[in-house]
Amino acid sequence: MILRGNEYFDDLSETMLKDISEHMHLREYQRGDVLFWEGDPCNGLHIVEHGSAKIFKLSPQGRQYIVRILQEGDTFAEVPAFDEGANPVNVEALEICRVWVIDSGKLHELVMAHPVFAQKVLVNFGRMLRGMVKMVSEMAFYQVTHRLARLIVELPQDKSAPHWTQEQLAARLGTVREVVARSLKEMERSGAIKLEDRRIQIVNQEVFNQWMQ
Repeated sequence: MILRGNEYFDDLSETMLKDISEHMHLREYQRGDVLFWEGDPCNGLHIVEHGSAKIFKLSPQGRQYIVRILQEGDTFAEVPAFDEGANPVNVEALEICRVWVIDSGKLHELVMAHPVFAQKVLVNFGRMLRGMVKMVSEMAFYQVTHRLARLIVELPQDKSAPHWTQEQLAARLGTVREVVARSLKEMERSGAIKLEDRRIQIVNQEVFNQWMQ
């Protein structure tokens, strides 16, 4: 069961998990489908069972900023699911996705009835807030090449995992593709990385660490 491996529900009893499962439904999306737009009402907490998707914001000019790439097992839409507000971001499928949605009403019941669950919600919200502060700090204090190096470390090295295009990297860093391409070439010339089959491979960790600093 997908709930058993999820950070919000992993230590709940089987009885509670069965009860929650009666208040969740499965949705399937094709690549390019938008799961929801910013400002849409929220249907509940989302858990990715299969596939990947991107959380992104759009500027008034239509430029994307990728907030996060979602993989199997990831949870999203926590904020609107718990505060009952509108979705603050957009989410688009990067490939075929299956996503479970847990009704917000059931989540509110759990918070009121189970202090342990409420504590887990607070801990996860704190972790997300720290992550957002880190992202803001890096945008404010680090140049694009340094931020790109830090992002490369987070990319999956498994060849079967979806790779990030230069456009996606740029959107994640809040810049444009040309700047990302230039930064990748700089790191490749320094011997830190190797670009092969549109994937980024770290070949000299010591040199690469210098780009991260």
